[in-house]
Amino acid sequence: MAPSLRLQYDIAKIAANNPKKAAVLALFYPNSSDEAVFVLTKRASYKGTHSSQISFPGGKFNEEDASLEQTALRETFEEIGVSPNSVAVIRELTPVYIPPSNFIATPYIGYIGATPSFLMNYEVANTIEVLVADLLNDTALSAINIKNPYMDKKDVPCFKLNGYVVWGATAMMLSEIKELLKL
Repeated sequence: MAPSLRLQYDIAKIAANNPKKAAVLALFYPNSSDEAVFVLTKRASYKGTHSSQISFPGGKFNEEDASLEQTALRETFEEIGVSPNSVAVIRELTPVYIPPSNFIATPYIGYIGATPSFLMNYEVANTIEVLVADLLNDTALSAINIKNPYMDKKDVPCFKLNGYVVWGATAMMLSEIKELLKL
């Protein structure tokens, strides 16, 4: 799910950019019909690189965080109100470099046993509950043409989930999750 534009970033070039650390949480839980789902967020609209994009809850590593896992849990609490104590972290996934904002984001998979009540902060416009079955369905795979300040009319792979287009780093993370769930 990596756009061709990403091929120019090898480990050495990423390291030379001295990226900031970040972490996100792919939070899974049963919905009201007892189906397996996960939550995505639609970022609020603002003057910035990731305005209105679809992502996992997460953000920048703070010095007070003992680990990137703690960053993912703290940011999830701050953005959508899910208590870190209620989340069982299952595993860490492959870190993903995000060129436009120069972050390297480490994703974590977590689970809670009941549908949470989300309490969103100013960074989040809304939450998006996605059925795991929809992610696993290959009809969700697509491509779109993106034009923004850092990409000029480039075709990028994406997932189309619940009427939203998920591309970039989040799509790359979802692709890894999809592969793990198929095992």
